[in-house]
Amino acid sequence: MAEFKKETFDQGYVQVYTGNGKGKTTAALGVTLRAVAHGMKVYIAQFLKGQDYGELHAIKERLGDLVTVEQFGTPKFVKTGQISEEDYQLAKEGLNKVKRALFEEDYKIVIMEEANVAMYLGLLSKNDVLEIIKNKPKDKELIITGRYAPEEIIDAADLVTEMREVKHYYQKGVMARPGIEK
Repeated sequence: MAEFKKETFDQGYVQVYTGNGKGKTTAALGVTLRAVAHGMKVYIAQFLKGQDYGELHAIKERLGDLVTVEQFGTPKFVKTGQISEEDYQLAKEGLNKVKRALFEEDYKIVIMEEANVAMYLGLLSKNDVLEIIKNKPKDKELIITGRYAPEEIIDAADLVTEMREVKHYYQKGVMARPGIEK
């Protein structure tokens, strides 16, 4: 198997993966795998997540030296009208970690997973995320995922992909399966 030489880039961009279809996190993790193949370090902030997902184990056990993933959520799903003070505190903590990671020399890519949903629920402000985009170092890639991307974030991004659900077996009662959805 051919080995990639360690490479980097001088110009980073802002990518947004949004929409109601499946694959937003998967797209961000695909970029993560490509980056790791080139020896780049990645920081992933998972907003609204405190659950045990398969990707956490794979990253920590297999990619832990190049990928840092931190969760800024509780094990419960956050819903409008049921947001706790802890949810706000965790989102704020995640935002601060993202700001630091962007200015750490080690990380080339910073992923704000489910940040769009966190903005939609009011846990993160659009202005705070726009400020992060505006102040992002030129040589860093920033990826923002989640449904409900605000127009202002879409306008500020360099690449936007909207995942559109056409059909999903969830509608037939199939729950999230290990290795596929979780």
